[in-house]
Amino acid sequence: MNTARKGELAASLAEVEERIVAACEAAGRARDEVKLLAVTKTFPALDAALLADLGALDLAENRDQEAAAKAEEVAALRPDARIRWHMVGSLQRNKAKSVVRWADEVQSVDSERLADALAKATKSALDSGQRDHPLDVLIQVSLDDDPKRGGIRLSEVGHLAARIAYVGDIRLRGLMAVAPLGTDPAEAFEKLARASERLREDHPNAREISAGMSNDLEQAIAHGSTCVRVGTALLGGRGLASP
Repeated sequence: MNTARKGELAASLAEVEERIVAACEAAGRARDEVKLLAVTKTFPALDAALLADLGALDLAENRDQEAAAKAEEVAALRPDARIRWHMVGSLQRNKAKSVVRWADEVQSVDSERLADALAKATKSALDSGQRDHPLDVLIQVSLDDDPKRGGIRLSEVGHLAARIAYVGDIRLRGLMAVAPLGTDPAEAFEKLARASERLREDHPNAREISAGMSNDLEQAIAHGSTCVRVGTALLGGRGLASP
């Protein structure tokens, strides 16, 4: 069964890779400018381990409770794999201590209070030896000002970026967004690209643009995305996670 599933994942990974290569060529960009983030939420740890075997070492989750257990299980399954875990879902401040134990990057920072909580938790983890490096973070922005979908207004990015730079122990790497439903994703990603340019004026190391998923990664890459978050196109319809 593992062999069959690995074959399925290998085929899907090859198809997604072809799409990314084609999109980069169309945009006049190098393939290595775009990172593939495999979104393994609701799928078992074995799928994550098999993806790591296939070279997909950047894995993403959107719920701390599921991710913490899964990261531990994958570490046991593949102790030598150099996996980087990314938190891409909405995050409550009371989960900060748990998240910093497993995540290399949090892409969904959308408030000063969350940034402060992550910085405090990261400092504690560094001091206690639970971590050996700062936490990378991205600011999640809303491209349609719909609070239900998460993210801050574009006008608030500069203020939150300044706060992240001030608190220390977390490193601002860029912006993350989801294209609004029912709109042209290209327009949304162009807006995000302009916001990224403004951010880099004061924070030159915040170069990451996390945008584009299974259905719109081509448009995102055309507008400068450096990280596409792909779940369904890699793993299929949502499965059932490990206990």
